[in-house]
Amino acid sequence: MTEDENEEPKNPFAGTPMEQIFGAFSSGQFDMNQIMGQMQQMFAPHEGSVNFELAKDVARQTLAAAGPDPSPNSAQKGAVDDAVRLAETWLDGVTSIPAGATTAAAWSKAEWIEATAGTWQTLVEPIAEHVVSAMADALPEEAKAVAGPLMGMLSQAGGAMFGQQVGQALGGLASEVISSTDIGLPLGTERIAAILPAGVEAFGEGLEHPASDVLLYVALRECAHHRLFQHSPWLRPALVGAIEDFGRGTRIDVSAIQSQLQGLDPSRPEEIQEALTGGLFEPERTPEQQKALNRLETLLALVEGWVDEVVSEATKDRMPAAAPLAEAMRRRRAAGGPAEQTFASLVGLELRPRKLREATTLWAALRDRQGAKARDAAWSHPDLMPSAADLDDPLGFAQGENRTPSDDEFDAAIGELLDGDGNGDDGTGTGKVGPAE
Repeated sequence: MTEDENEEPKNPFAGTPMEQIFGAFSSGQFDMNQIMGQMQQMFAPHEGSVNFELAKDVARQTLAAAGPDPSPNSAQKGAVDDAVRLAETWLDGVTSIPAGATTAAAWSKAEWIEATAGTWQTLVEPIAEHVVSAMADALPEEAKAVAGPLMGMLSQAGGAMFGQQVGQALGGLASEVISSTDIGLPLGTERIAAILPAGVEAFGEGLEHPASDVLLYVALRECAHHRLFQHSPWLRPALVGAIEDFGRGTRIDVSAIQSQLQGLDPSRPEEIQEALTGGLFEPERTPEQQKALNRLETLLALVEGWVDEVVSEATKDRMPAAAPLAEAMRRRRAAGGPAEQTFASLVGLELRPRKLREATTLWAALRDRQGAKARDAAWSHPDLMPSAADLDDPLGFAQGENRTPSDDEFDAAIGELLDGDGNGDDGTGTGKVGPAE
């Protein structure tokens, strides 16, 4: 036997995140039957980058472990119907944007999971796709060639990680949400104003306001959101587009992965699973992601600020409890409510309207200066929307102090919208998607 034959085979993964696992294979530490059985169960084949069937299963299990989830009874359904009807009547008097919902629904927590799962998959898939591909790209070419089937396992691991995290997040979120638009995104079915009576009851605990007022306030916000998303067809693609851009900016810190893997015992699959579900491959924040996040936060703030403004106008002189309920809602969002916790547990993406008060002030000031129609007309086209800089000086925006040299064009566009049908079409039939930077 030659000297070369006596040498141990070179580890092609040296210096990479796969070094520890490859070394375990060569030393015989793995019980392959045990490992493959557990991996097959955890990393079942799935479409896309996220194992979303696993996510839904985990969400249901998480929800079931949290306690009972009875279906809304007839009294609760009737109360929701009445609240939505009254909310639409009140909103008709303060905004020119017509009703967006045609049906009212009372959901259980499990129904919320089923109704919103498709939207969550759409939101999460772009992020997962780039995280999983970045994981594979982090390995050198030599390692990829030798890994063979392990590369597929690595991709499945990423999908499983996301499936576990999404499922746990959705299960926890279902126990806290109060409506289908609670986090500022249209998660449920279009034109269905859906409210979770159990969530509304939990929100109202300790607020010392009549349950009927709390339900009506939630219905007003739900209906206002639906009006906005139906009136502005560019809005949903703009929000989803910002999340997709966040995913495209994903970069993996290979050294951090290697550091964590070095502390694992490859002969214990449960440790590997815990590392995966605990965010082993969570990416670092990049400048591209921060830019997308800033755009997303601006849009969310403008949406929530407009909803706050029109609901405040609708309840003025009608519902004394509205002001303290509005403040309770703002504190709930500012403290890092369910939306932020859900996305932060995935890959650090937060859905937090950090400048909510500034946005509310901006819309109210625009109404005071130019009227409710001008406030609402801005949503007809993304080019008419305030920018992130405008949120830093909302009163200046409303007074025209922040206008660019294209002031005349802006004012002309507002005038056309107020005099015309307000659909924001530029005549091409294509429109533009995305808010002003």
